[in-house]
Amino acid sequence: MGDVEGLIFDIKKYAIHDGPGIRTTVFLKGCPLSCPWCHNPEGISSKPHLVYRKDLCIGCGECLNACPNGAIVNKGNEGFVTIPSLCKGCGTCAEVCPAEAREIIGRKETVQQVLEEIEKDVPFYDTSGGGVTFSGGEPLMQPGFLVPLLDACGERGIHRAVDTSGYADPATLMAVAERTDLFLFDIKLMDPDRHRALTGVSNERILSNLFNLAGTGAKLAVRIPLIPGINDDEENLERTATFLKGLPNGISSIHILPYHETGLSKYKKLGRDYRFRAIGPPSDNHIATVVKRFSDMGLEVKIGG
Repeated sequence: MGDVEGLIFDIKKYAIHDGPGIRTTVFLKGCPLSCPWCHNPEGISSKPHLVYRKDLCIGCGECLNACPNGAIVNKGNEGFVTIPSLCKGCGTCAEVCPAEAREIIGRKETVQQVLEEIEKDVPFYDTSGGGVTFSGGEPLMQPGFLVPLLDACGERGIHRAVDTSGYADPATLMAVAERTDLFLFDIKLMDPDRHRALTGVSNERILSNLFNLAGTGAKLAVRIPLIPGINDDEENLERTATFLKGLPNGISSIHILPYHETGLSKYKKLGRDYRFRAIGPPSDNHIATVVKRFSDMGLEVKIGG
């Protein structure tokens, strides 16, 4: 199944925050959630899309001449604008642009192509206890691509982690669980209405999937993005800790991920407004208070990772 194709938007080498050891993180495109604080907004859409940075454009017109669909027009001060209804996302304009003002985010690669990149770092995995992490986006949105990748890595003895929002078909999750050594499972909010209002989906399937996954004995590291004014209130933290404490078989660890602003540049690059611009990172004192709350309930807590 090496010729099976999937859509990815990045492969990050020498990652140290996506599971144990030194890892290669493969980012699959497409996510059913639309979290306004997302630090990988380029991974939300399930299709390739074009980014045009007018500040880099030198006005040569190579893109206009090369576009096979006539989707680019010269609008003077606005630059060489792409007509969305005509653009097929072929990437020709990005290939010919000498100033790298155009970029296609999202590319199709086969299982074999991705596997070859993963295998290049096997010596680092072996010496550090690392491996490969499949992230996104939401990797469970592409099970036909993810499953053979997991199988191929398993055949080669490569440690496999899957970073997921948990919003997936339960049968898909269980099929992936049979081939996964560690889940990095995100929990954002406990209230289903607030969860839907902020992310676009209810959390009922997420929590159900987490409970059932824990029941299989799968190794789980639950990750909680700590976002001031969103999920750091006493009620949500108490409900989250109580739910996690009640999971069958327990969990490996809880990782608190303090909100940060490193995603700002990505929104600017994509030409999107960043709704959370006025929110700053949580204070060290508040983070310590959150850690103590979970620790007092007998839960192992880490910052980051």
